[in-house]
Amino acid sequence: MEELRADGRLSMRALADKLHISRASAYSRVERLHRDGVITGYTAVVDPERYGFGISAYVYLKISQHSWKAVRQRVLEIPEVWHGALVSGDYDLVLLVRAPDAHSLRDLVLSRLQTMPDVTSSHTVLILDELPTDGHQPKF
Repeated sequence: MEELRADGRLSMRALADKLHISRASAYSRVERLHRDGVITGYTAVVDPERYGFGISAYVYLKISQHSWKAVRQRVLEIPEVWHGALVSGDYDLVLLVRAPDAHSLRDLVLSRLQTMPDVTSSHTVLILDELPTDGHQPKF
């Protein structure tokens, strides 16, 4: 599983070699992971800065009670939101947002998120550096 998480484009031959198993066993294992819903898809890992998003932040939102589904639908329509989660604690939602620059981030937070119906308050935390998502140790 870790091998596929590190490189979803890995061929069955290469996967079998890395795991020291036959190709037939590799195919069988991967097929079972798909069938059991463990593997739900494959995606590309994008460098946000090279993609044009020079600034990232976590935006925490408090929302009105029982408004999760409506707010969720509105948030899903915002392309700058790369990830979101319903959480416990002082806030209800945490969003990973990415924008081209500080001006665009300000517009996103002040004009689009804070003014959204059912959003009662927000808290924004700028991301200064990110850990790699490939499972390897960070190199600070």
